[in-house]
Amino acid sequence: MGAVETAMQGLRNKIASGELGPGQKCPPEAELCAQLGVSRSSLREAVRAMSALGIMESRHGSGTYISSLEPTVILQNFALLVDLLPLDGLLELFEIRRLMESHAAAAAAANATPAAVAALTELLESMEGTDNPSEYSEYDSRFHEEICRASGNSTLAGLVGIFRSRGGHFHIFDGDIGAAVREGSTDGHRAIVEAIAQRNPTLAATSMAAHIAQTEQWLKKLRPAPRLQD
Repeated sequence: MGAVETAMQGLRNKIASGELGPGQKCPPEAELCAQLGVSRSSLREAVRAMSALGIMESRHGSGTYISSLEPTVILQNFALLVDLLPLDGLLELFEIRRLMESHAAAAAAANATPAAVAALTELLESMEGTDNPSEYSEYDSRFHEEICRASGNSTLAGLVGIFRSRGGHFHIFDGDIGAAVREGSTDGHRAIVEAIAQRNPTLAATSMAAHIAQTEQWLKKLRPAPRLQD
């Protein structure tokens, strides 16, 4: 292990053990170097790397601090990696996405409020009423976001958003076959809304899993090239 990796591992250990907590100021540089057994240059490189990951931050004239360590902040850097995945890599993540969104749908059903059901129903009706692929894609994203919001787990919502963002680059709602894809997707959404309205977590999870599996099959069949969003 190189000196920079040693410094990073030492910093990670201090954070993971709670020795350095969220928002806490780090010890002086000389003290940290002595504790970790590394040079100043290696420590500074490690701090830069940890800062790039959103774990630490250097404040001019004040020192180095541990970030808030909020999951949504840490996930921003994970999003950069997911955004580079080719289609085959994204498809491997669909198994994880099915599990996460099925859990979110079940939690949304268990916690269903009239307002949440009304919001999902309105988005479903908007999807049914548009022939515009871009509009449909926007309603689709908001639909899944609403379910994650209703689940009450912000970290889950953040992870789902990351996976869905990359998937959106493949634009399966466009083109000659897009209408059929949209119709199948809407049918899946309708089943999910009905399950949530019935406050049936098991049916909601099953409906969501089937819906995402259908999207995965379309991607495998069409194998569209990614197009970056404007």
